[in-house]
Amino acid sequence: MADNRDPASDQMKHWKEQRAAQKPDVLTTGGGNPVGDKLNSLTVGPRGPLLVQDVVFTDEMAHFDRERIPERVVHAKGAGAFGYFEVTHDITRYSKAKVFEHIGKRTPIAVRFSTVAGESGSADTVRDPRGFAVKFYTEDGNWDLVGNNTPIFFIRDALLFPSFIHSQKRNPQTHLKDPDMVWDFWSLRPESLHQVSFLFSDRGIPDGHRHMNGYGSHTFKLVNANGEAVYCKFHYKTDQGIKNLSVEDAARLAHEDPDYGLRDLFNAIATGNYPSWTLYIQVMTFSEAEIFPFNPFDLTKGRLFAYPDTHRHRLGPNYLQIPVNCPYRARVANYQRDGPMCMMDNQGGAPNYYPNSFSAPEHQPSALEHRTHFSGDVQRFNSANDDNVTQVRTFYLKVLNEEQRKRLCENIAGHLKDAQLFIQKKAVKNFSDVHPEYGSRIQALLDKYNEEKPKVSPEQPSCGRGCVSWIGTVGFLFSDSPQGQLFSFLSSCSQSQLRFKDLTWKAQPLHLSPGPYKTLGCVGVCVCVGV
Repeated sequence: MADNRDPASDQMKHWKEQRAAQKPDVLTTGGGNPVGDKLNSLTVGPRGPLLVQDVVFTDEMAHFDRERIPERVVHAKGAGAFGYFEVTHDITRYSKAKVFEHIGKRTPIAVRFSTVAGESGSADTVRDPRGFAVKFYTEDGNWDLVGNNTPIFFIRDALLFPSFIHSQKRNPQTHLKDPDMVWDFWSLRPESLHQVSFLFSDRGIPDGHRHMNGYGSHTFKLVNANGEAVYCKFHYKTDQGIKNLSVEDAARLAHEDPDYGLRDLFNAIATGNYPSWTLYIQVMTFSEAEIFPFNPFDLTKGRLFAYPDTHRHRLGPNYLQIPVNCPYRARVANYQRDGPMCMMDNQGGAPNYYPNSFSAPEHQPSALEHRTHFSGDVQRFNSANDDNVTQVRTFYLKVLNEEQRKRLCENIAGHLKDAQLFIQKKAVKNFSDVHPEYGSRIQALLDKYNEEKPKVSPEQPSCGRGCVSWIGTVGFLFSDSPQGQLFSFLSSCSQSQLRFKDLTWKAQPLHLSPGPYKTLGCVGVCVCVGV
């Protein structure tokens, strides 16, 4: 069985084999000082106290206490790899960027795939959008192309992004995922219909990271050498082909191999089966954008601030000096100094103010932004009632076949069933606006689920609002005085039911156990889980 291990499982074995001719390095502290004993703390005698002069212990423990940086609020679970981008077609008529300057040019890149809503330890096979971010290390500095595996998004206005993410994360009171939160937000913002439909389709659970497409989430502007500009969207199409997981396989893998996507990517690269994607562009002129039936920009603007600001919070103001983030193919020359994690030479003796008279970096007029004319009223425009259904209807009727539509409705109903009835009704109304059949199929499935929900027994305590009751032991009460006041109180409450807000408590006396502490009773709780 050991002979069939994959490269990820044998990573340390391979590392040792690669160093077979080398002697082990001398173990050191973080300061490079040799360590004489890594197994035993410095103490006074074999049972004596630890000594503060044990720098091996303090160096190790102090670093351990600070190993973790704040987790990403979204896209926390991810897998990354390095590679290159090679130009295969000439687009210099659209762009003067050096990364596209001639066919055959290669640019180093770093790619990160991720899930969105889960924590860093969550499963790779959950139904969730996937992040698809590419960092191009160009001679003009880094170009970060942020994207997902879907060409659309849940919201139009970036102001809604924090609330949207809150609805997908854990309930702050229960610390549980909450279908009410998820579907309440989606049902109140019908603009999410397109992305929700994509998410609950077969593509909502891609088979690892190699078998999914990537899409730049935003609209960009390309400018050529003549100063002519067009709007652009970027699409990465997988050369491995689209493959998705069934609901059953995804659930099985979440249990058996929650790091399935990460493992698959590592093993493919380790065995020389390098994944690849072909980058495509969609272009639109300014005049076409003016008359286009829907907004081609959507949430473009908000992330310009949110993403670098997140890095500054998690990694510090000098996050661009971290090796994977460093624009190593361009010379960084500016007037920024100091701050946490400043790892370079702090730009030596150069002036830290501008303008100056001492031959410090000068701005380059050739790098000026393309001039654009805008005119309009400044106010908060409501985009909620834009066309929310036309593209979704096309997706439902023309992109999906009958079997795919069937699975889409089953997937939606299987998740929506756990939300409250009034939220279900709002969501079904939105799906019906896309197409009557879309809503009716989901409603029929919900009706079956709702009929199958357990009813409240007349003998069971009820919270008065149709709840389902469950009696479970939540703790024991102990005392060395079985005749004390607490025991008398519990005895008087035997077989009675005490309602407190949403909980109905039931106390039952048990036989006393011997010993200095006497078991007085177990307390059961009836939890309201209905509407």
